[in-house]
Amino acid sequence: MHAKYAERGLSILAFPCNQFGNQEPGTHAQIKHHVRSYNAQFDLFSKIKVNGQEAHSLWKWLKAQPNGKGFLGNGIKWNFTKFLIDRNGQVVRRYSPLKDPIAIEVDVLKYL
Repeated sequence: MHAKYAERGLSILAFPCNQFGNQEPGTHAQIKHHVRSYNAQFDLFSKIKVNGQEAHSLWKWLKAQPNGKGFLGNGIKWNFTKFLIDRNGQVVRRYSPLKDPIAIEVDVLKYL
């Protein structure tokens, strides 16, 4: 999706997190190498925490926004939770980790 819509302004930001079943135990270099092996073309940030007192301030903010609230509480339940943010920096919607990114494309197009 990034390759398809980057010229129209889409940015995809990925934040590895090891708080869910230790799925991201590697170093930043290892994670970056793994992601690049899939020819992924998005911005990859350093590993962070998304829940708890040590959660990154961006994720605290995302979860606190009216459209960033989760189902059954605001905690991030698993890797690949997604947030759609408009050009004004407002959270438009939060998606479950189970939501296929392709299914989000319709929503993304509304905000490009």
